[in-house]
Amino acid sequence: MTALTIAGIVLIALLGAPLFVVIGLSALLCFSSADIEPSALFIEFYRVASAPTLTAIPLFTFAGFVLARSKMPERLTRLSRAFLGGVQGGVAWMALGACAFFTAFTGASGVTIIALGGLLYPLLLKENYSKNFSLGLLTSSGSIGILFPPSLPLILYAIVAQVSVDKLFLAGIVPGILMILIVGTYCRIKNPITTQHKIPFSLADAKAAVRESIWEIPLPFLVLFGIYGGWLTLTEAASLTTVYVVVVELLIYRELAFKDLPAIMRDSMVLVGSIVIILGTAMGFTSYLVDEQVPMQILDVIKNYVESPQTFLILLNVFLLLVGCTMDVFSAIIVVVPLIVPLAQNYGINLIHLGIIFLANLEIGYTTPPIGLNLFISSSRFNEPVIELYRAALPFLGLQLIGLLLITYVPGFSLFLVEWMSSSP
Repeated sequence: MTALTIAGIVLIALLGAPLFVVIGLSALLCFSSADIEPSALFIEFYRVASAPTLTAIPLFTFAGFVLARSKMPERLTRLSRAFLGGVQGGVAWMALGACAFFTAFTGASGVTIIALGGLLYPLLLKENYSKNFSLGLLTSSGSIGILFPPSLPLILYAIVAQVSVDKLFLAGIVPGILMILIVGTYCRIKNPITTQHKIPFSLADAKAAVRESIWEIPLPFLVLFGIYGGWLTLTEAASLTTVYVVVVELLIYRELAFKDLPAIMRDSMVLVGSIVIILGTAMGFTSYLVDEQVPMQILDVIKNYVESPQTFLILLNVFLLLVGCTMDVFSAIIVVVPLIVPLAQNYGINLIHLGIIFLANLEIGYTTPPIGLNLFISSSRFNEPVIELYRAALPFLGLQLIGLLLITYVPGFSLFLVEWMSSSP
């Protein structure tokens, strides 16, 4: 009967049932087999939904959707181009930075490909970058942004792993910059020898671009300085960001109207709702696994084959890369983090450091053939065969893997700012 039940759950998953249905059904069946009241699932659901930091997710998501629907992508492109267009590889650097910045606020690299791809792809081709280079850069660079605050995956990991979101925000900054520098160095090397359209730095153009974006430039500083200056909690920073974005885009730039807000709210809350319902059911299922000591049983098996933390991290990276190219980042955090946290703690791995390793793996998984999600989004956005995207993404995949190894085995990249801020008076 147990085998038939498992087979039935696998079947409905293969038939396309939502993830929360699969997880919730699994949890209820497990509770039933252990003579635990089904209400335990809903108690866990309530506990998750009442977490104070959870409020920040819908607020930041809504703000990101408002920015994506406005002309902020165009202004961000012009601003980046004005300051970076004149340096060697500057246009590619501009595309890399713009995509990472945009993803930090939208929380979804797929949205970045859709929103910025149409602007940046023709510009890269115009600067004589090859088609494969341009496609690979735009497909992979947006995902780097999930390491930068106030990225939604950072907040969600903090909630699931029960670590400080403020510390996690700090921990992602240096690894995110490291990833940008590694990919940016490649961009400099691949800069075309001759370009027909050089963009020398112009103070007038830079001033014009700054004036045009003057209301959006303060956004990241509003979040970071507000939180780390001790003036705002995470939820207050999310609330202030939302109000600020709505006022700027609707009343100052006037690129959106109040009648547009209900549709934006609906679209953003569909994403938030899917995250929350998966989070609630997954945490209920996790409570059953913990009660049954499943993580400890897994740990006992792993200990028979893996002794050192370094070997464990290698296996963890391989596993997370597979997860990253088969699941979206939110589902992966909710489902996998509760299982790996006890294992990592046993090997003495800092949970803040683990979070950055986890997210770095997922960002790479988005562009890992054959089923990385961003490969298919780019294929659709740029009307190119997905096989072409495989070839285009491989060099950037290799570069990001180098960054992943550095992040994994040099914890200082993740923990330097955290320890420095903790030691500051």
